[in-house]
Amino acid sequence: MNAIIVSALLGVVMMFSGIFFKNKSIIKHIAAGCLLLLLGANLLQHYEIFIIKIDTHNLLRFEKMGIFFNTITIVATLIYVLLSGKDIENTGVHVAEYFALLFFILCGVSILTSFNGLLMLFLGIEIMSIPLYILTGTDKRNLKSNEAALKYFLMGSFSTGIMLMGITLIYGGSGNFQIGQAVVSSAAGTVPNASFLEVAGLLLLFSAMCFKVSAAPFHFWTPDVYDGAPSVFTSFMATIVKVTGFYAFIRLFENQNELLGPTWKIILSFVIIATLLVGNITAVFQQSVKRMLAYSSIAQAGFMLFGLYTSNDLSKEGLLLYSAAYCLATIGIFAVLIKMKDYTLDGFNGLAKTQPVLAFTATVCLMSLAGIPLTAGFFAKYYMLASVVKAGGSLWIVIVAVLFAAVSVYYYFRVIQAMYFKEGEAETTEITQSFKVGLVFVAILIVLIGALPSVLLNYFYF
Repeated sequence: MNAIIVSALLGVVMMFSGIFFKNKSIIKHIAAGCLLLLLGANLLQHYEIFIIKIDTHNLLRFEKMGIFFNTITIVATLIYVLLSGKDIENTGVHVAEYFALLFFILCGVSILTSFNGLLMLFLGIEIMSIPLYILTGTDKRNLKSNEAALKYFLMGSFSTGIMLMGITLIYGGSGNFQIGQAVVSSAAGTVPNASFLEVAGLLLLFSAMCFKVSAAPFHFWTPDVYDGAPSVFTSFMATIVKVTGFYAFIRLFENQNELLGPTWKIILSFVIIATLLVGNITAVFQQSVKRMLAYSSIAQAGFMLFGLYTSNDLSKEGLLLYSAAYCLATIGIFAVLIKMKDYTLDGFNGLAKTQPVLAFTATVCLMSLAGIPLTAGFFAKYYMLASVVKAGGSLWIVIVAVLFAAVSVYYYFRVIQAMYFKEGEAETTEITQSFKVGLVFVAILIVLIGALPSVLLNYFYF
């Protein structure tokens, strides 16, 4: 509850900061300070030192994993603001409002990590999504940004309609909005009075959540929206928002693995393979690094779906590791991309000569996304695949995922090849010393988590 209340209040504070402070740099520092305050409030609840107590009538359920996930998203947002805050300032004139919207998104994130009913799931997704529609269209002078905002709004509204229909059908079949055994067990056919309404409702909910996390075959909006949105907001959209969607997805369907049996496995296997296929194969043919990262985010969604395929300790640990690793690597590579004047592969030619720190950090981030050992991405993928093996799942799907991971190495290393082994003079905007320090810090975190994943997981258990 701490994170929900504090993030909402800090969003209001950021709105009013634009009235009293005209210096954009000061507003950025206020946002960073507010994020530290939000992190502190969340840690107070984690260690049960101080908890804001409000009777939610069982609509919210605060668990250790959800609070830990909040910590990951808040820390990732803090790193994002410190690295890309200057670029947020340059996006438009309403800087305070942009930061306020980020806090409102974090409020939606906090609801999605603790929802205990379908109504709160809907509210959390909408609170998280509506500010994103605005941020996507902030570059009003850019037609691609306007197009991306319109597409995102229409696709988001469409998927929300599907979700509401699913919730309505589940309520019609079960008589309540609660998630858990009572709702889903009858849909699995383990209760004599199982109804068609509940089964249809769950399928609609599944489709809507696939839209939200850009899983195939509901991924088609992702490349255009990610490519058209201002790069600095694409970074946030592809990281904190995406992993939160997966957490809510897994929390909503965590009982389905046992209850729906073979049918559930077949549906998920199809979605996972389709997502890995579309994301990786299409990314190979992209000449724009930004668009390639958009397709690679679809491919990463395929791996995160393994957390839905199996519900055991390894999959939960894997989701936490994947969230941290993916957020750090994607925020890092987008921070470098934003500084480039040319987003194509040729625009990265010779970057190692002109900006060695940027090239080194980009290399570490890309290696982590590819799952190379000694980076955080390796153990993230390992935990996800190991959870399938531990659960006694189909070994073939693990083999297919490993093969697609090998394909991803090709297109990630094309960027590394351009930076280190191709002739050219990569052009960048002005790079400050503090920005370079921030990038190195991100690279160190990625390697540290990759070498010692227990550093992250110990916090979860202890």
